[in-house]
Amino acid sequence: MTKVREVYKCEVCGNIVEVLHAGAGQLVCCGQPMKLMVEQTADTSVEKHVPFVEKKDGKVVVRIGENAKHPMEEQHYIEMIEVFSGDGRLFRKYLNPGDEPETVFDVDNIVLAREYCNVHGLWSKKM
Repeated sequence: MTKVREVYKCEVCGNIVEVLHAGAGQLVCCGQPMKLMVEQTADTSVEKHVPFVEKKDGKVVVRIGENAKHPMEEQHYIEMIEVFSGDGRLFRKYLNPGDEPETVFDVDNIVLAREYCNVHGLWSKKM
């Protein structure tokens, strides 16, 4: 059974999907069950993956890496940053190698921030 906001990855082709509507079935891609991406919340490697959130002037700044920025190289980078607001809205920004691993969202009441690293997977921080 799937749950809303869960993220799954195909271990054959690399497709990634986020569940928008919960269901009883199993997600399958390339003829195999997709793997649930568990949201990681603690990073012992100098906090390079857990989203750092700062409220500023009615907006939120989300940085990946509080003390040390996450690499943004061709082989290792943050693919997306997203936040969920307390009233159910989702804000998402896709990133590319060479971009800064941060973004600003025009929202002030967030309950969850997440990011996806193409090497180390899904990371989150609850507010």
